[in-house]
Amino acid sequence: MKRQARLLALVEHLRARRTGVTADQLAERFGTTARTIYRDLDALRDASLPLKADRGRGGGYALDKAYTLPPVNFTAREAAVLLTVGRWATELRLMPFSETLASGLDKVRGALTTTAQRELIDLMKGLVFIGIPAHAAKPEVRAAVEQAWFERAALKMRYQHTDGRISEETVQVDGVLMERSALYLRGSGRTWRLDRVVWARAVATAAAS
Repeated sequence: MKRQARLLALVEHLRARRTGVTADQLAERFGTTARTIYRDLDALRDASLPLKADRGRGGGYALDKAYTLPPVNFTAREAAVLLTVGRWATELRLMPFSETLASGLDKVRGALTTTAQRELIDLMKGLVFIGIPAHAAKPEVRAAVEQAWFERAALKMRYQHTDGRISEETVQVDGVLMERSALYLRGSGRTWRLDRVVWARAVATAAAS
């Protein structure tokens, strides 16, 4: 994540919590070092963001409670993901507050343009949820899959097979399946376990398989 994007995400994270969060926790959240987080926090202070730091149990960095930001503006991608998660919660009956959830999702949907509603919501139908994967994929691999999925690009990857052999593959991602044992990709006529992808990046076009 580039620094400018991380700074904006850091502000949103602090705004959402309003309770203390340590530099180590922020470093883990954003996949960087505590030293980098300290520099980011100094930059936010220089930009007149009212940050405070509390010591002791339950302490950490937080925004002043009196500080407010303009209304939240979702990107089309963020709105589409939230709508999909909300759909799963409704279909799997994960919570009893279905009417409140539906009302909230309508507001999120309103953040999407007509084109984005048609394209991105249809795209999200390719994500199938069954359970929580037991085997985690690398964060950088998940990021590459997300980029390939939303940008309709191909995914170039190094894949470790059950016999330990590593092959280089380029696939067009057709869908993503989440189930209790692992997270899977569907692409190029095959299913791939995401935790076996040792490296990946999105590319413009898929090679012929």
